[in-house]
Order: sequence, then structure tokens, then C-alpha cells
Amino acid sequence: MYRKIDDFMKDWAHEKEATLKIFGNLTDESLAQRVTPEGRSLQDLAWHITGTLAEMMGHAGISIDAPDDTQPAPAAISEIIEIYRRAAEAFTAGLPQQWSDADLPQEVMMYGQTWRKGDVLSALLFHQTHHRAQMTVLMRQSGLKVPGAYGPSKEEWEQFKNMDGK
Repeated sequence: MYRKIDDFMKDWAHEKEATLKIFGNLTDESLAQRVTPEGRSLQDLAWHITGTLAEMMGHAGISIDAPDDTQPAPAAISEIIEIYRRAAEAFTAGLPQQWSDADLPQEVMMYGQTWRKGDVLSALLFHQTHHRAQMTVLMRQSGLKVPGAYGPSKEEWEQFKNMDGK
């Protein structure tokens, strides 16, 4: 659970950029990639991550001017990226204005359960990370390069090894 807004904001800055890196390596052609016919596509996952900002935080009382994932996803990844970027920036600006450190232990109803606001922030990050990980599998199946989020990806590591001559 987060106890300080500033601590969350530091983590959020990294996670937001990691999400944008993943989204930035997608192509419009790759958006239909799925593991199974009934599974989520890359487009579905990118849109779900984007829409969850407004949906999840809205349940917790943070208003973000952004669509939720029940609205149809744009067909172009560039549009999803722009909507995610705007929603993430609105969230970044709005959170410290709407919540303080003293608010984080307070409880809110989330999905039929009682969560502390600091736990909502943790869940938002974990949710986004979980779905980004799913996206990397689909990206590999599509033949796309996967950027590293917490260190170099396979492709990035190979570049480093080639630069070192090892």
C-alpha cells in the first residue's frame, strides 16, 4: 500500500513510460494478434489498460476525463497511444490535487470490496504491469520487438552483448 503520494508518483512515472514503450512497438497490423480466438487481442489489452485509468480511479473517486474500455477501441495504435497519454497526464495532474497522503489509508468500495486508497494505487500499477506482460507474449508471436521495462529485453540484451563483443 502506498502511504505517500510522492512515492506513488515516482513509480507511476516509470510505469507510464514502460506502457508507452510497449504501445510504441505495436503496429496497426499486430493489433489483432491473440493467443486463442476467444482471448484478448493486443488492441483489446492496450485499450483495457487505457480505459482502466478512468474506470478504476473513477470507482475510487478520482475523476479523469478519459474514455473507459467499454467504448470501442480505436483501430490505430497511434490513437490509443494519444488517448492513453492524455489520460495518464490527466491522472498525473489530478491525483495530487484530489488526494493527499492523509487520504491513502481511507477506505473506498471497489468491485464489491473495501480497499484503502493506497491499495487502489498499488492495484492500478499491478494491473497495468500484468496486462503489459500479456502483451509481450503476443508481441513476440507477432514478430515485434519487445522493449524492456525493468531491464533490457532479449533484443536489447543481444544489442548490448554485440556492442561488448561478447
